[in-house]
Amino acid sequence: METWEFGRMVRRRRDRVAPGTVGVPVGPRRRASGLRREELAALAGISADYLTRLEQGRATAPSAQVVEALAQALRLSDTDRDLLHRLAGHTPPGTGVVPSRVPPSVQRLLDRLANTPVVVYDATWTLVLANAPYDALMGATTSWRGIERNAVWRHLAGPPSRVVHTEREQAELDARLVADLRLTASRYPADRALRRLIGELDHASPKFTELWDADALPPLPDTSRRKVIEHPAVGRIALDCDTLVVAMDDLRIMVYTAEPGTEDAERLALATVLGTQSMAEQPAPPRTGSPRHR
Repeated sequence: METWEFGRMVRRRRDRVAPGTVGVPVGPRRRASGLRREELAALAGISADYLTRLEQGRATAPSAQVVEALAQALRLSDTDRDLLHRLAGHTPPGTGVVPSRVPPSVQRLLDRLANTPVVVYDATWTLVLANAPYDALMGATTSWRGIERNAVWRHLAGPPSRVVHTEREQAELDARLVADLRLTASRYPADRALRRLIGELDHASPKFTELWDADALPPLPDTSRRKVIEHPAVGRIALDCDTLVVAMDDLRIMVYTAEPGTEDAERLALATVLGTQSMAEQPAPPRTGSPRHR
């Protein structure tokens, strides 16, 4: 890794980012024209201390996920993003590999949904990013590492989630996720990380093996469906969950909303306030894992 050059590039680009363009509030007493370290760290999902060490060249091995998160938070162009990866000692994501990058145009869309629970997955159903309202609704995702970030694993072998499913709904969802992952594998046959993920899922879940080997596979996941969330503080919330597929970047964006004026909308708003306040009181842990299970 080109330690000093990496840190210098991050520092310089941080100074150039106008806070308002990335959703950071600008108060009347603000002196910094760019982003403060704490603000960039929060946007990238890493700790301010880790970002300080990166900028000063004292941390020398940022993961590809951390580099990508910084590139997204800094709104780097494709050329500058690739340079940042190279300075960190990584090969920039290329063709034939499942993309996990959130392009600037999609990021602008996400910025407009800053107060709405949103989670983004790549084509392997591995979590790319989740905003604060999503974590407030579903539970914090910042501590997830490796295969824990994969939705297929979480549904088939992971801990229980806050989403309430009937037995039939759970079976149908499991089958649809595995079917979609199989289609992804057919589109990216050379992706070694994807093959490794499939192997680990096969090892972790007999149900996955059964569904993967099934002759008849169900269609892709529904693009819109209702979900009931059992929130520990406000109780059950029934929400619309719409999945938006970004075809060019092979991303899945899940957006959770409630009809305005309903009790569910009030509970969602309360859950968001309670959750974001609770997370704000705790220091953000560094994200050192990869967004893909590599």
